[in-house]
Amino acid sequence: MVERRLDPEHLPRHVAIIMDGNGRWAEERGLSRIEGHREGIESVRAVLRAAHELGIGTLTLYAFSLENWNRPRDEVGELMGLLERYLEEELDEVMRNGIRVRAVGRLELLPPSVREQLDRALAKTRDNDEMQLVFALSYGGRQEIVDGVRKLLRDVEQGKASADHIDEKAFSAYLYDPEVPDPDLLIRTGGESRVSNFLLWQIAYTEIHVTERMWPDFRKGDLVDAILDFQSRERRFGMTSAQVQGSK
Repeated sequence: MVERRLDPEHLPRHVAIIMDGNGRWAEERGLSRIEGHREGIESVRAVLRAAHELGIGTLTLYAFSLENWNRPRDEVGELMGLLERYLEEELDEVMRNGIRVRAVGRLELLPPSVREQLDRALAKTRDNDEMQLVFALSYGGRQEIVDGVRKLLRDVEQGKASADHIDEKAFSAYLYDPEVPDPDLLIRTGGESRVSNFLLWQIAYTEIHVTERMWPDFRKGDLVDAILDFQSRERRFGMTSAQVQGSK
């Protein structure tokens, strides 16, 4: 089994994935872009199961960015339909596996039927504590920071917070879901080497793994390869190697 190569004592607590390549995967096969998105849903199922089996505590999937609203209306409608069906069809398995569903982003922009299914999943899984599945939906990293600043300013104006006492930890409490730990590992599929406005505050010290594999082809073995890459690195957080070794 491929996972036997992993060090179980050095797994990333939180893996975040930019699921890229659905459209290109479909175009290379003479299929419509929506066929690529449909196949991408199978990768979501496979990777969630794999992450659960491996013992990953939190998996965050960049499912729909704020910029994605600018795509053709038909494609956006199909994506929303796929999301709604996924939330409905997978809820039983998510419950069986003790997985809590969370969501970050400007969720108020989602269609009512999608928001209803999402709210149902959030409520039903709220007490699950074996793993967290976080969907970034209608999400943008810069927008999250701006929204956090707005909330902070309102609290300062109302006397609930003091500008003189704001530090990184205090500001983090104003992000979409401060209970979710920062990612240890960020995976980007599809070969592009950019972070695409994803979790900009949270990935300050995240290890980044880029793979040429298109998202519809991404499976457990690819996740294991990414974690092996993560385990091969020394995370220094601004310190020297000698300091890191001395702290162990």
